[in-house]
Amino acid sequence: MPTYRPPKIVSSEITPRQVYLRRREFLGAAALGAMSLYGAGKASAAALSAVESKYKVDEKTTPLKDIKTYNNFYEFGLDKGDPAALSGNFKPLPWTIKVDGMVNKPGTFDIEALMKEFPIEERTYRMRCVEAWSMVIPWDGFPLASLLDKVEPLGSAKYVAFETVVRPEEMPGQKGFFQSLDWPYVEGLRLDEARHPLALLAVGLYGETLPNQNGAPIRLVVPWKYGFKGIKSIVRITLTDQQPKNTWQVTNPQEYGFYANVNPAVDHPRWSQATERRIGESGFFGASRHPTLPFNGYADEVASLYAGMDLKANF
Repeated sequence: MPTYRPPKIVSSEITPRQVYLRRREFLGAAALGAMSLYGAGKASAAALSAVESKYKVDEKTTPLKDIKTYNNFYEFGLDKGDPAALSGNFKPLPWTIKVDGMVNKPGTFDIEALMKEFPIEERTYRMRCVEAWSMVIPWDGFPLASLLDKVEPLGSAKYVAFETVVRPEEMPGQKGFFQSLDWPYVEGLRLDEARHPLALLAVGLYGETLPNQNGAPIRLVVPWKYGFKGIKSIVRITLTDQQPKNTWQVTNPQEYGFYANVNPAVDHPRWSQATERRIGESGFFGASRHPTLPFNGYADEVASLYAGMDLKANF
């Protein structure tokens, strides 16, 4: 692990420069009022019945108010508070996910039917953002492998590609002539990563359905990777034999790669990855800092997936 040097990062340095310069366009969007959660409509969160899981880190969880108000979801804006402030018009129900590509049984699946078919588990994971901040989040969801098993991947399938929704009428970050990113937001995993027991399709947190700003109604959680791999509001999953591009890799390939495994030994070009600022915790100089762990602390479970790989080259 490199010697710790306190990162001096301001928000304009954390957000890629070309994105930050467009920030003011999003600030012109009208605020949509108080936060909105979805349930039978969009007015309130719906309670989930979840079974306890063995996948729980023994750490203090991040307060719900911080999870809901400090996040990245560029479809709603570039500032950390924009997703909470500007997602009130987003409608997460009804919702379907198309699963296609190299599978025996492609199909389009209703989210509520999937939540009834697959037992919902409560899992508490660390979440490490590439921007050197972190949270501990109690997710509710089901293994991604369960959905993959349902569609029966072909033997030739090697990767899983994901795509998020495009609704500029509901997502102000997708409006306007100058866009921060190319839409839709896309992500990808190797098939063995996607089938790993830790890979989760989250449909809730803290025992309730996902807030709009956190990726309602369904998002990906891969806790050993940086948070941008956790694509939100998924509408399509495609099995393929070609390594898919991910949005940040396309936007800035010098800084963001396909794998995005948490690695404290590989600094971001603009800041150290040796430590992280834990949101919701107080320290002597503000938010407390934690040493960043290889694979975000999940090395015992996932390091074997990358045996023989140069993780500095395959970042």
